[in-house]
Amino acid sequence: MKAEKTRRSPQPLLRLMPYVMRYRKMVAAAGVFLALAAATTLMLPLAVRRMVDHGFAAADGSFINSYFAMLLALAVLLAVSSAMRYYYVITIGERVVADLRTEVFQRVTALSASFFDVNQSGEIVSRLTADTTQIKSAFGSAASQALRNVILCLGAMAMMILTSPKLSLLVLGAIPLIVFPLVGFGRSVRRRARAAQDTLAATSAFASETISANRTVHAFGAEQAASARYTSTVEAAYDAARVAIRSRAFLTGFAILMVFGSIVGVLWYGAQSVLNGTMTAGTLGQFVLYSVIAASSLGQLSEVWGELSQAGGAAERLSELLSEVPAIRDPQHPVSLPSPARGEVSFDKVGFIYPTRTNAAAIEQLSFTVAAGETVAVVGPSGAGKSTLLALLMRFYDPTSGAIRLDGVDLREARLAELRSRLAIVPQDVTIFAASIHDNIAFGQPNATREAVRQAAIAAQADEFISRLENGYDTMAGERGVSLSGGQRQRIAIARAILKDAPVLLLDEATSALDAESETLVQKALDGLMQNRTTIVIAHRLATILRADRILVMENGRIVEEGTHQQLVAKGGLYASLAKLQFEAGSQSFIAAQ
Repeated sequence: MKAEKTRRSPQPLLRLMPYVMRYRKMVAAAGVFLALAAATTLMLPLAVRRMVDHGFAAADGSFINSYFAMLLALAVLLAVSSAMRYYYVITIGERVVADLRTEVFQRVTALSASFFDVNQSGEIVSRLTADTTQIKSAFGSAASQALRNVILCLGAMAMMILTSPKLSLLVLGAIPLIVFPLVGFGRSVRRRARAAQDTLAATSAFASETISANRTVHAFGAEQAASARYTSTVEAAYDAARVAIRSRAFLTGFAILMVFGSIVGVLWYGAQSVLNGTMTAGTLGQFVLYSVIAASSLGQLSEVWGELSQAGGAAERLSELLSEVPAIRDPQHPVSLPSPARGEVSFDKVGFIYPTRTNAAAIEQLSFTVAAGETVAVVGPSGAGKSTLLALLMRFYDPTSGAIRLDGVDLREARLAELRSRLAIVPQDVTIFAASIHDNIAFGQPNATREAVRQAAIAAQADEFISRLENGYDTMAGERGVSLSGGQRQRIAIARAILKDAPVLLLDEATSALDAESETLVQKALDGLMQNRTTIVIAHRLATILRADRILVMENGRIVEEGTHQQLVAKGGLYASLAKLQFEAGSQSFIAAQ
């Protein structure tokens, strides 16, 4: 899905028909009551004609009374059938939208990291909310009205032909002058509606991003700048919507003018026939009612057409999400990872270029092996490719060249779920959900017991602070864990990794943003977590990796040095320079500790 896509489908709503057809019984019931309501409406002019031509002519009161009783019965039947039609059609609309939202969300969560590199989360959320609401309107009232008006229009025109073929020919001759412009204008409305929805999505994306970063906005005093930018995007959305509304208003006015103008002309001709004695008053009345039904149905159809055109734009945008294929997915014939797991990791001449940064390779000819149970640290300046290494190991991306293996199996040949079940990560930027502390620790392990979660928290040095919270493990963490400190969020992430109990542990700058006290607690928790596991540690603070079995030094996507801390310091290369910089910054015990 890209913002610049402009492909159009003449009938995008038809792509959603498979969702409707899942509920064939409700669709059939809606169709029955829709047809019954339309048939009842079309019977009314027949009763009026009989009453005018026979009841008034004979001045027969009982005849008139019986016809009014029949009209009342038709009114009751029309009311019941219309109510049932509304119930089934609206229920189908709600059900379709619920299914659609679920499937779009499932598709989005299955998409690869490269998709989110080029698409804003707020824009995607807008499609899940605003666009699906537009679809609900289309598959609810709009679709129901459209079908009802089509049936009434066709039925009324058929009865007009039976009533007076001569007058009907005049009416039908005017239809092409009405329908063809409607189709052309409808396409224009849908095109403008799509543009308005895209603009609104961009506005929602900016709002979502700004609200989630409200502390940064306040910290930099950027409230007015953010408000001004949002106001600008809102005005752009308004302008786009106004263009779409103007087109739809013109479409509606044109349709009504053409329909009723032609009907007035035909009825004038019919009135002349009554005066000449070639047509009865009842017949003209019947024809008038049918022509009014046909005209009003066609006029309402033009309004509904505009709404369906807007929904067509929404359906097109949702279809783009549903048609997205994950760049990273299970192979056609997956290979099972060995059991029991050993935790051996190897990179074999791996190269990688980010899809959004094709001018430079992030990793080049990277080769190394981490033995089962070994702790390997990866250090280097910013932009050296350290975090990219972990992203490739988690298979968020596939390497451009070379191969990465876990226990001898190429990651591209393994099932994603099986691969990631053997990897646990403690990132620098911990994701905390707006849920309870228990649910945050048990994320990914939803069936974990309270005791298992508590034991993981104890091992992560987190139980003490959790127990002091007002509701303990049931305390809500707040959006993005705003109520927790950095050290507390980090220890929850460690507890999450402990509970997962994966054979390979990935630590990505897990202590770099912590104060000394929090770092001590987190490091103690990490030491326990690293026991008997293959561990790859990404670190800027060299003091946190002194006990690593090996240290890999990366620069410009390549390994330029390898060895223990003492060996690398003795070499006097890049690692020694990094150590010296940290020493001069105040870490006087760094080399002396060795």
